[in-house]
Amino acid sequence: MKKTMLSLLAISATAISFSASAQFAKPEDAIKYRKAALTVTGAHFGRLGAMAQGRVSFDSKVATDNAEIVAAMAKLPWAAFGEGTDTGDTKAKSEIWTQNAKFKDYSEKFQAESIKLVAAAKAGREDGFKSAFSATAGTCKACHDDFRAK
Repeated sequence: MKKTMLSLLAISATAISFSASAQFAKPEDAIKYRKAALTVTGAHFGRLGAMAQGRVSFDSKVATDNAEIVAAMAKLPWAAFGEGTDTGDTKAKSEIWTQNAKFKDYSEKFQAESIKLVAAAKAGREDGFKSAFSATAGTCKACHDDFRAK
């Protein structure tokens, strides 16, 4: 049942990511959408970070559950960085639009690493999980360093 629900979530996330930009009536709606998607991603990624840093005991099932959510959410925010969403209540730097190919590359790397993170969590080896978490966190940091205002 849980795998079915996660599959449906992943399918929905994919469908939403393709049509998200067409769903925003106003730029503010897109900004709210991407901020919400990134907030949910960050909450689940934080739980994984606590395990990777040893603040919480490693639990393969809990890690897998959270990593699957991160991987599904990793597909969502990018369509909401469309035209007119560079101003307003956002920390997005203008470089997102002037260096869009680089931004897209970063988003694709994050998505790819999050899939590897799921596999590592499922494997149940703490060292492999920590390594995959570090690689995924590195994609977040790179994007934040280049494209997110403080």
